[in-house]
Amino acid sequence: MIRARRICVTAVAVLAALAGSPGLAQAEQPPESRLLSATDDNSLPPGWRIDGESGARELVWRAPKTVPMGDARVEFRTGDRLLGVPKPARDGRTFRLALDNAPPTQLADLHVTAAGRRLDAAAEDTHKSGPRRARVPARAPANDVDPGRPGSYRTVSGEYDLAPVRLPGFATPVEMRAQVVAPKGATGSRPLALFLHGRHSTCYKPGTEDDITGDWPCADGYKPIPSDKGYLADQQLLASQGYVTVSISANAINAQDWEAEDAGAQARSSLVRQHLARWADWTAHRSTAPAVVREAAKADLSRVLLVGHSRGGEGVNRAAMDSLYPPPAAEDGYRGPVRWKVRGTVLVGPTIFGQNPVADVPNVTLLPGCDGDVSDLQGEDFVDGTRGVSRGTALHNAVYIVGANHNFFNSEWTPGEAEAPASDDFWDDPEQPDPVCSPGAATRLTAAQQHKAGSTYIAAAARLFLAGDDRVRPLLDGSGKRAPSADPARVLTHAVGGRRTGGFLPDAGAEVTGARVCSAIDPDPAVACLDPETPGSSPHFAWWETGQETGRSAVDLKWSAPGTAARITPAKPLSLRDSQKLALRVFVPPNTTGTKFDVAVTDSSDRRVTLGSVQVDGLPGSENTASYWAQELRVPLTAASRAGLDLRHVKALELTPRSPSGRAWLMDAWGWAPGTPAVKAAALPRVDVGRTIVKEGDSGTRTYRIPVEISGHGSGQVRVYVLDPDSGRAENRLVTVRPGSAAIDVPVQVKGDTVYGDDVEHDIAVKAVRGAVVGKHRGGLTVENDDPEPVITLSPVADRVTEGETLTWRLSVDAPTAVDIWTPVRVLPVTEGAELSTRDVDPQWLQDWSGDMPDPERPLSDANLWVWMNIPPGSTSVDFVVPTVRDQVAEPTESMRLAQTDRNAEPLPDRPVLTGTVLDKP
Repeated sequence: MIRARRICVTAVAVLAALAGSPGLAQAEQPPESRLLSATDDNSLPPGWRIDGESGARELVWRAPKTVPMGDARVEFRTGDRLLGVPKPARDGRTFRLALDNAPPTQLADLHVTAAGRRLDAAAEDTHKSGPRRARVPARAPANDVDPGRPGSYRTVSGEYDLAPVRLPGFATPVEMRAQVVAPKGATGSRPLALFLHGRHSTCYKPGTEDDITGDWPCADGYKPIPSDKGYLADQQLLASQGYVTVSISANAINAQDWEAEDAGAQARSSLVRQHLARWADWTAHRSTAPAVVREAAKADLSRVLLVGHSRGGEGVNRAAMDSLYPPPAAEDGYRGPVRWKVRGTVLVGPTIFGQNPVADVPNVTLLPGCDGDVSDLQGEDFVDGTRGVSRGTALHNAVYIVGANHNFFNSEWTPGEAEAPASDDFWDDPEQPDPVCSPGAATRLTAAQQHKAGSTYIAAAARLFLAGDDRVRPLLDGSGKRAPSADPARVLTHAVGGRRTGGFLPDAGAEVTGARVCSAIDPDPAVACLDPETPGSSPHFAWWETGQETGRSAVDLKWSAPGTAARITPAKPLSLRDSQKLALRVFVPPNTTGTKFDVAVTDSSDRRVTLGSVQVDGLPGSENTASYWAQELRVPLTAASRAGLDLRHVKALELTPRSPSGRAWLMDAWGWAPGTPAVKAAALPRVDVGRTIVKEGDSGTRTYRIPVEISGHGSGQVRVYVLDPDSGRAENRLVTVRPGSAAIDVPVQVKGDTVYGDDVEHDIAVKAVRGAVVGKHRGGLTVENDDPEPVITLSPVADRVTEGETLTWRLSVDAPTAVDIWTPVRVLPVTEGAELSTRDVDPQWLQDWSGDMPDPERPLSDANLWVWMNIPPGSTSVDFVVPTVRDQVAEPTESMRLAQTDRNAEPLPDRPVLTGTVLDKP
């Protein structure tokens, strides 16, 4: 319960005004406040407070230092429950969440996260024991083809700046500016690669070291940060190889996406498709194109690669989805025809808040091992989340780059290269350097090394998806080859899809013996794959919307002696007939070495064959990295064929540890064969969850339904999570969806009343399971309170007492409410006569409510007594009491003054300032 907090709250209420004035961050601050009530001794952590004005309540957190504007969402949580996404203030340190999204009765174990990383943890809590020097992985053999080498084409560069466009839900129009680099003099039409940057600060003041903002348009004296120029080196490499490239600007989206329920994914998709539509126009009518486009080779819109960095990655994923499965018209910022074909996507350190990848569009996902922004490496779901959803022929590749951070893939986010102030996003503590990621560590890449590696693997994707050159596939799909152009970066890969068949998946009803099936997300450590106390994290287990999920599992193997097999028996036998090898995705704890397994399979006739052995070393990792990441291990099926095993009916897989002890997790195993098959997207139903806002009314009960649109073709299955607005817990069910149906039917009963309360959100979250795609994954019904705010008054109860007695004032509301009402009062200096001193009141009371000690003796108004009082639900008042002490000193009559204040600790001008008088004991 929030009421009755006796705590020290270090955040200050003036920061609420920072959204309107950048100068207030340096202005004089009001006194530190305390939260007061009657019955509970629990405390908010340092830096947190409840704030409010005119009855509105907000949960406020002030960071100890600036939180850079990045791509990971800043989230308020209580335990394993998401409370909401707070609104950032312009100072970069203050974050506010309306308490209608977080009822005070649920605010226990508060913390702030971004991509799973604690932002509010004290420095001493973030460093646990671990290796102080990381092992550099061995260098893989070189691939036959190196896509990082420049091509032979001359290039042309330039930009275009068109009229801005309006997108649904965004008040400010969005710029249509882009950087073009293309081959010059190339014959025929050339494939098009479009780049979209991520979420970053938008404006800077030239000549300053750190004056950056998230505004749009930029204020006078500020210039736009040209994030769209940050991929010019990548564009130059691709253009020299014969690709037309364009990098588009999205500053206006970055400045406004904190208001979007999907964090701007749909808006970014709309912007991408607006640009593609212009390129389609210019291809058909060259004379209408900007000069740089006319000078460049003609673009082939039937071969498009979308490259997105961070939130740009989620944006281009949504653009690929929307190009195949149109979104709801009311939320779409592009409603024209689709005159292009997306052949693949490259997702660089991406977000995927919806965990809704497009299963039938091939992708390459770059995972930076030292990402300090999207630090949970949630982009792994662009691979894992496609399994079993559609036909499985699209190749989905994860590329883990040891020692790469988030920002240095964009030169305009890189110190020493950027026009605007820039920084290394990996959080470094000079006193306790990270063994993997601190600058100077053997495994950490420099900016130049990282950018070269990024360029090389983007070019590999272009060559595979657009040029159809299968010779580069071994760089991407777990085949263990390297591109020398990316040296000295150590790069590891794995994949699903392509020519993989079968699929030993722990989520598909498999029986497991000799190990346990664990859950990616579960509050019970005995069920979860990784204990919450484990240093570091796993990209495979990145958090989504609920504290417990169904259908995201792994096989957890733990042994203290070799020889006991873990056996995975799928619900029905699998066919590996056309495969050459069995490919397993396995991870072991970071920094471990020499974990060995024998791998065996059994057919339906109980013939068992040991295929061979595999060995795996852990990735370089620390408590700050997401290094529990699966590596692809392959073992030939030759032994099974020689032994006459029926590879059309394989009923079991066995892993037998040969190491003395250890631990490992199996994500899945597949039959593997070389090659990249042609991909044809399936006709699938699409699910989008909307939001309806209703008034609660004064009486009666009405039933509403959460709006869900099901479009597209065919039928499929999704899992629907219904989130309880009180507990945050979720119930889920598997639902078969068809276009135009009301298969996802979630009724909500709304009871009217005349009692002031919070708005209430009844939400659902949806995830594709089989044969479906999900656009907007979360939405619901918001029930708005429509009752007037209570009038709060301050009146005396005992304002003239003798020393040793208690002064008492009462804060009252005119009617009971359904929520906690918080209102601040402040002790002010007296205007005449003697003032009560710090030694005239109970010393424990003074310490509890101000944090001050009685000595040295000083006026009570100098003791930092600014207190937030709570009137609990159903009550109409709370008392503010000041216990005085009796002494043996003859004193004149003394007094103190008490006033209601605003959130800046200023007395309310329309409310009286009350005086309390203390008489000397006769």
